[in-house]
Amino acid sequence: MIAGLILAAGESSRMGTPKATLTYRGCTFVERIVQTLRVGGLERIVVVLGHRPEEILQQVKMEAAQVVINPDYQSGQTSSLQAGLRSLAGDDLDAVLLCLVDHPAVSAETVRKIVAAFRASGAPVVIPTYHGRRGHPVLIGRQLFDELLELSSEAGANSVVRRYRPASQFVEVEDEGIVIDVDDRESYRRLITC
Repeated sequence: MIAGLILAAGESSRMGTPKATLTYRGCTFVERIVQTLRVGGLERIVVVLGHRPEEILQQVKMEAAQVVINPDYQSGQTSSLQAGLRSLAGDDLDAVLLCLVDHPAVSAETVRKIVAAFRASGAPVVIPTYHGRRGHPVLIGRQLFDELLELSSEAGANSVVRRYRPASQFVEVEDEGIVIDVDDRESYRRLITC
């Protein structure tokens, strides 16, 4: 089984409001990503929250996903990834599709292509590319889970992913959404006006 893991625990300090609650095409970023993962074929989805979780849970419909609260979210994104992986520890997983809340424009077709590439290749990491640019979400195989769980909070998941670069599978997709990172008000304005 492949699970979707959505990281939405950060403070969104440059945005000024939680990115999870921003709207895109009629729903919040988190709802949109959950819906995309479901349509893309994933049944098990975990959303990791941290900063202002009560406010987010009041504004976002989470029935289709399991919510995990990371009390240590201020130590960085790695702690949220680890909280999500620990919540999935009892599941018989082959991989997780790691999604960031600030990439809401990814298509379900892209999710299907990433999953298909993993199933066909068994690669430890599958990374989508758009016109040669690497993007998100990134699929991470089970064989990396222990290394990710052992990372210090200062180390990013990329430090593990890079070690597997020679064996990674890159999948070219016609989906600009994989490289659209909504990090501040200006990038959000560009997203909703395009």
